[in-house]
Amino acid sequence: MSSHRSHRRPPRPGTGWPARVTVLTAAASAVAALTSSMAAAEPDEGKATSSGTAGARVDRLYEQAERATDKYNGAAERVTTLRKRVEQLQDEAARGQAKVNRLRNALGSLAGAQYRSGAVDPTVALILSSDPDGYLDRAATLDRVGDRQRGQLREFESARRALEQRRTEAAGTLERLGTQRAELLRHKKSVQAKLRSARRLLDRLTPDERAERDRASRGVPRDEAPGGAEASSGRASSALAAAQRAVGSPYGWGQAGPSSFDCSGLTQWAYGQAGTSIPRTSQAQRSAGRHVPLSQARPGDLVIYRADASHVAMYAGNGQVVHAPQPGAQVRYDPVGMMPVSAVVRP
Repeated sequence: MSSHRSHRRPPRPGTGWPARVTVLTAAASAVAALTSSMAAAEPDEGKATSSGTAGARVDRLYEQAERATDKYNGAAERVTTLRKRVEQLQDEAARGQAKVNRLRNALGSLAGAQYRSGAVDPTVALILSSDPDGYLDRAATLDRVGDRQRGQLREFESARRALEQRRTEAAGTLERLGTQRAELLRHKKSVQAKLRSARRLLDRLTPDERAERDRASRGVPRDEAPGGAEASSGRASSALAAAQRAVGSPYGWGQAGPSSFDCSGLTQWAYGQAGTSIPRTSQAQRSAGRHVPLSQARPGDLVIYRADASHVAMYAGNGQVVHAPQPGAQVRYDPVGMMPVSAVVRP
């Protein structure tokens, strides 16, 4: 796309696509509405203190934040796709406008020439001509010019229709982009609210409770992947090796490497290092390959957790997975049965 940027012309003052102005205004209104509506969206930890331990409530908040993070990642991916499409359409529209202008100028020149040459009735012109043979030659040329003009008219009309189509599509894409950006903001606020609540609950833990959580959050310390069955393919083996290299990296919501990761960001990055593209979200990764029984899991397989597929890890062998667990923790190994498994996927 970038090779065509030079075709764009800066808009003249007071001009522009009305659709774009409308979309941007609507998007701004949507963001303002979301900002006010999210002010009260943060969970009330005070009410939550009536049941369970503070640690359990923290875990529930992290689980909810993970679900919101998956939605955020999906919205971010759609925003990126739509933004690229808008740029492509704008480049195409700029080139289309340049073509329409060029054809319009050519048609104007032909029309002026015909007017100057054809203003006099051909019969009278022939009678008055001092060179009838020369006039007949010029008349034949004018006929040929007329045929060429008709072809250029058809080309002009086709170019004009294509330009309008690009503009209409760009306006619609801009509208969808505004909607997705508002959704992205909503999910981001949801994640941040839950993480703030979890942090406040963590701050209330006793020293003993905090120490216990710290021990649990370290998971299984290993420098290498657990032994066991061989990977199902070379790319699965390479993906697992990449995930191994990420062990010890911090969790970062919405991050897909190379220095921090959320759960689906880790698995996407690892397979990307192996030259294989898989979707960004854990829900989409559930459909990224062939499903196999947990009993047949092999290193490099994706292990999808919970019925809503809100967490994903990579099977490392010997009943262990490597994954990015939650905020405050590092990429680590844990038992494959650490939470309910909903699917095992072999990309």
